[in-house]
Amino acid sequence: MKTLTPTSLWRDRQFRTFWSAQGVSEFGDRISELALPLIAVTLLDASPSQVGFLTAAVWLPNLASLFIGTWVDKRRDKRPLMIAADLSRTIVLLSLPAAYWLDLLTLGQLYAVAILAGTAHVLFNTAYASFFVRLVSRDHFLEANSKLSATRSISFMGGPALGGLLVQWLSAPVAIVVDALTFVFSAVQVSRLKTAPAEADESEDSLLRRAREGMRYLLRHPYLRSSLGCATTVNFFNLISTALLVLFASRNLELSAGTIGIAFGIGASGGLLGALAATPLTRLLGAGRLIALGAVVFPASIAIAAFASGPVWVRAGVLAAAEFIGAFAVMCFDVPLNSLQAAVIHEHMRSRVAGAFSSINYGVRPLGAVIGGLLGTWIGVRETLLISATGGLFAVLWLIGSPILTTRSLEDLEPPPLA
Repeated sequence: MKTLTPTSLWRDRQFRTFWSAQGVSEFGDRISELALPLIAVTLLDASPSQVGFLTAAVWLPNLASLFIGTWVDKRRDKRPLMIAADLSRTIVLLSLPAAYWLDLLTLGQLYAVAILAGTAHVLFNTAYASFFVRLVSRDHFLEANSKLSATRSISFMGGPALGGLLVQWLSAPVAIVVDALTFVFSAVQVSRLKTAPAEADESEDSLLRRAREGMRYLLRHPYLRSSLGCATTVNFFNLISTALLVLFASRNLELSAGTIGIAFGIGASGGLLGALAATPLTRLLGAGRLIALGAVVFPASIAIAAFASGPVWVRAGVLAAAEFIGAFAVMCFDVPLNSLQAAVIHEHMRSRVAGAFSSINYGVRPLGAVIGGLLGTWIGVRETLLISATGGLFAVLWLIGSPILTTRSLEDLEPPPLA
């Protein structure tokens, strides 16, 4: 296996190649995240509950993450799976502009595209969990996660602004074409990487047995169990508001697609600052305390947007401020938590544990999105955002009594021995 030298990762060609693939595809994702709900709201006149169902469809494939991750774990070389996932997303997304130009676009197709693209996303992420530790040495986990998270934050800054302008000038379906092309670039870059495959897993256990082992490992691990409960609670309540945020900005705040994109882009600069600050803050506060702080501030930030009123520039500014605070906080939560998890999972369990984690952590997102859509229709969108902010505060309770809170650094963490 290739081990990186203890210099900056920017000097390593392998990491730079993967970083470019990740950065470009993340940029495309931000365009689609804005364009898909805008297609539903502006072209198909979707209701709040229908927009909630669309968001749920994006995350629905995560319920199968446990079995996808278990299947991925049996493959020594994860790179071909990541390439296949990228190319699949390209084909699926291009079906939307094709249907639009043929005047065949429907909500049903939007749901189908969301599910299929989401499935490819799950495949990529479960393969990535094992691929990451072949690409980056243990000493660079925190630095690599910080750099990748910073790039993701930059995509949240520029992607929505670019997406909003593309939607406003060219139409939402044309903006989807740009996202599809970013996955082609990602597939080409990943194909250039030359990492050694993992050691072969000679186990003859069935897929179901291996899936159970991954779930058992996750639920019995003191670090992973607590982080799962915390992250799942955050994600559930966050999706209640995420499902309605574009609709809220468009209909309640009466902002144009371009203004929404710019507000999201400005707000996302908080994510870049958070990703850059996560490593020094981890050293200053300790990994566990920073994770707990992020778990409180991130969900609470959406309440700021719920109270937006006044002139257009004030409404847009408040929306941007809420996004800025939330983006900063989620990086302070994600960067140390992802690094901690990479340090405490056994090599042969990575993809199936990542799958088990995602099946619960991301599996609740469809439920949150559906509940958000139904609540938005029943009690109002603004009120639903406040419920989301309040409920998310309970996430930190999972960390009380957990070894995560007392963890300052990752240096002494080791995976437990396999039974």
